Amino acid sequence: MEFTFAVVLQWLSDFILPLVRVTSMMMIMAGLGAKSVPTRIKLALCVVITFAAMPMLPKSQFTDLFSLTMVLVVIEEMIIGFAIGFASMLLLNTFIIAGQILAMQTGLGFASVVDPANGLSVPAVGQFYLILSTLLFFVFNGHLMMIQMVLYSFESIPIGQFTWSIDNYWQIVNWGGWMFATALALSLAPLTAMLVINLSFGIITRASPQMNIFAVGFAFTLVAGLMIIWATLGNFIVQYEFQWLKMTELLCDLIGCSV
Repeated sequence: MEFTFAVVLQWLSDFILPLVRVTSMMMIMAGLGAKSVPTRIKLALCVVITFAAMPMLPKSQFTDLFSLTMVLVVIEEMIIGFAIGFASMLLLNTFIIAGQILAMQTGLGFASVVDPANGLSVPAVGQFYLILSTLLFFVFNGHLMMIQMVLYSFESIPIGQFTWSIDNYWQIVNWGGWMFATALALSLAPLTAMLVINLSFGIITRASPQMNIFAVGFAFTLVAGLMIIWATLGNFIVQYEFQWLKMTELLCDLIGCSV
């Protein structure tokens, strides 16, 4: 069997360019894109996924790998992969923000741990919500859906035919508003309960000025905050399902598939 230069270029184009899109998505997606996952493992997983998907992907119409146009095509593939993976990060950041709001309002903000996903110091409540949302992401088979989305994008957005308009980028920006709205909705009930508690302490301070409200109130606020978070934890799955559907709609709008 003879391998001509054109055949080799076609094979390299069918492998390298899909690998760029898959790797861009995998490096920042929720769960697998965390800093705690070694880069070699993520890269090996991207290579395996690309090799397995190559027979099912459409043939690349771009084979001029040794040109300046190749740089632009690689940037286009990276943009598509980053957009798909960034949508899953917005999903998790919704609950990280909600946890940070609750931690600051309940006095639990002083308990900070290092976030393995971002390498930053965050409140323990936010880290707890991140762990829950990450586990639900895998329970909902989010990693499989992300791989399915990025592979389907090769049919709706073929290699070298990147046709996104400014509206596609604005969809990602506007979806950030849903992230903050859902974080506020998730923390609204605990915040209201803490407001009632703080108002009660204000009334007690006026009725009994001799009481050291800082010594009593801080400990009571911590215990009440933990109990309120536990009591309102059932709302977590409801808000997660809502954000999951919104994320799926965003991905389908970006790559042009039906929900």
